[in-house]
Amino acid sequence: MAVTLEQAQRVGYTCLKALLRFAFMVANNLVAIPSYVLYLIVLQPLRILDSKSFWYIEGVLFKWLLAMVASWGWWAGYTVVEWGDDVKAVSEDEAMVLVNHQATGDVCTLMMCLQDKGTVVRQMMWLMDHIFKYTNFGIVSLIHGDFFIRQGRAHRDQQLVLLKDHLEKYYRSRNRKWIVLFPEGGFLRKRRETSQAFAKKNNLPFLKHVTLPRLGATQIILKTLVAPQENGTPSGGDAVRKGSKSKGLQWVIDTTIAYPKAEPIDIQTWILGYRQPTVTHVHYRIFPVKDVPAEPEALTNWLYQRFIEKEDLLTHFYETGAFPPPQGQAKAISREMTLSNLWLFAIQSFAFLSGGMWYCLFQYLYHCLF
Repeated sequence: MAVTLEQAQRVGYTCLKALLRFAFMVANNLVAIPSYVLYLIVLQPLRILDSKSFWYIEGVLFKWLLAMVASWGWWAGYTVVEWGDDVKAVSEDEAMVLVNHQATGDVCTLMMCLQDKGTVVRQMMWLMDHIFKYTNFGIVSLIHGDFFIRQGRAHRDQQLVLLKDHLEKYYRSRNRKWIVLFPEGGFLRKRRETSQAFAKKNNLPFLKHVTLPRLGATQIILKTLVAPQENGTPSGGDAVRKGSKSKGLQWVIDTTIAYPKAEPIDIQTWILGYRQPTVTHVHYRIFPVKDVPAEPEALTNWLYQRFIEKEDLLTHFYETGAFPPPQGQAKAISREMTLSNLWLFAIQSFAFLSGGMWYCLFQYLYHCLF
């Protein structure tokens, strides 16, 4: 089939745009990430004198870095529409966020749609696969205090011990509020067949759009972060741990990400922007921690039920293009998430100006020393 001039021009334009976007992303990383690290090195005396202020500044810089990642998708026309509960209402409380996992773009989508949720982005902790530690953003996540979890049965018990230690050491000392995890333990396309075989063997529902979640990390987070009552039962949002300012983990936010035609966006698309503008849909449902069972078997059943509900939500979305309305309501209400182009331009400018400042400073020091 012959290629027309118009088609060739369109392909050429797409390739040129992708090349320019990739060059911008590389330049962005080369100035923003080293600047983040250098600012925090310079501020180490403040960390000793006033740890709270240090982690506040680190959180602001962290949020700006995530906003830069969000801007790559935003400027390519990859936007977000939100459904369900309004999570802004609990943005100042401690919450665990459970998310279905389809592709690398899921993380970018969350980086975007959580930008307008108050202080959440700068005070959140991520649980992610250990391979992420070796990416360009790994050093940022290490400094911020995210946890890298190694998958596989051979590592499972040790990783859960390390997660508990990590939460006890960093979560409250750095004033974290939300903790984000992907309980499926991997991408949908990689785990679906295994999950379906497990479901068949154990007489569990057949799931197509999600996989059965794993319990380990969720259980450790609840055990470690939920403030106990005097009788030892979870308090949720109703009780405060004695001698502590923290009320403990108060909410579980069940988050479901849906892509049109079930075609997820990966990080390569997010960076290069060769896909047509796409609206990603994110559905939230908030549960009080006091309603989440603590016993392993009951918690497993509760967690399975959340992903069975996700399956129903996604099935409805793929059939109708919208999420179903909440029980008792005739119509589901969606909210278009927006970002300020001026604000995105300002933080990008700050990153490049910071890079230039550090470059000039090191040039000056080099000439002074040599």
